[in-house]
Amino acid sequence: MPQGSSQSPASRPHRVVLVVDENSNPFEMSCAIEVFGLRRPELGRELYDFRLCADGPLTRMRDGFFTLTGVAGLEAAEDADTLIVPNRPDTDTPRSPRVLDAVRRAHTRGARLVGFCSGAFTMAEAGILDGRRAACHWMWAESFRARFPRVRLEPDVLFVDDGDILTASGSASALDLGLHIVRRDHGAEIANAVSRRLVFAAHRDGGQRQFVERPLPDVPDESLAPLLAWAQERLGEPLTVAGLAARAAVSPATLHRRFRAQLGTTPLAWLTGERVALACRLIERGEERLDVVAARSGLGTAANLRARVRRETGLSPSAYRRRFGPATGEAVTT
Repeated sequence: MPQGSSQSPASRPHRVVLVVDENSNPFEMSCAIEVFGLRRPELGRELYDFRLCADGPLTRMRDGFFTLTGVAGLEAAEDADTLIVPNRPDTDTPRSPRVLDAVRRAHTRGARLVGFCSGAFTMAEAGILDGRRAACHWMWAESFRARFPRVRLEPDVLFVDDGDILTASGSASALDLGLHIVRRDHGAEIANAVSRRLVFAAHRDGGQRQFVERPLPDVPDESLAPLLAWAQERLGEPLTVAGLAARAAVSPATLHRRFRAQLGTTPLAWLTGERVALACRLIERGEERLDVVAARSGLGTAANLRARVRRETGLSPSAYRRRFGPATGEAVTT
């Protein structure tokens, strides 16, 4: 949608506004543009109305790599449905008071707030994170806790979804959180389509602990990618951890160590997550028989399907279908 459009909120796509501040990181800005700003005609609809704004006509980006010009002023933040707050590496330097005021106003009127990497510092400075869950980069976890002890920092995760406030831990996890938001807004099928365009996993298992600096092992661990690809093609079959270990020609204990080291999760948790994701895709494509969805996704029973989908998405399968399923007469044969 062109800037200055007079469309009403009911007739326009969800509006995402990214605030850029002095010394902001260009990578996270690019992630937001890629996920929320690009038009995707192959999807047949416009997912978001995206725009940038800043507190002045010239914004010097991180380390002076370039200067951003030609974006809207902070007034663009006033009608954002989702506001992405600024992030930058100099976490000890106070944010602009005008930017912090814009963040507070957005929160007060009910906008969804998103912070990438050090964006949690911006929200905490604005005073809206007290008592709330948040993520930030593991390098800054100690300093964040010292400055903002009332925030419930979760240092090991890639991102935190706390309802109307969402925070990502690091630069690349901006993509993880961005795709999570697309999945939350439009369903797994659309999020998967966006992730394929990005050539990026729609969901990365595990958390930050897999990226914290540690000594290199004496023997490099073998990649799990072939095993994961093999298992993803057979989710409806009776896969077990012992079977996965046999396929990888290792013991179950070794397989657990590799999953923990490379994915930050267990083989069973990964397998369950993949099966729930497949079940959601089947529901989105129009399959209404829960016993069929449960069987094809490997979740076994309709009761287990209901429990797992609700735990993962916060919705029952029927509510998920109403929100993300095809319109009447548009079921897709799978």
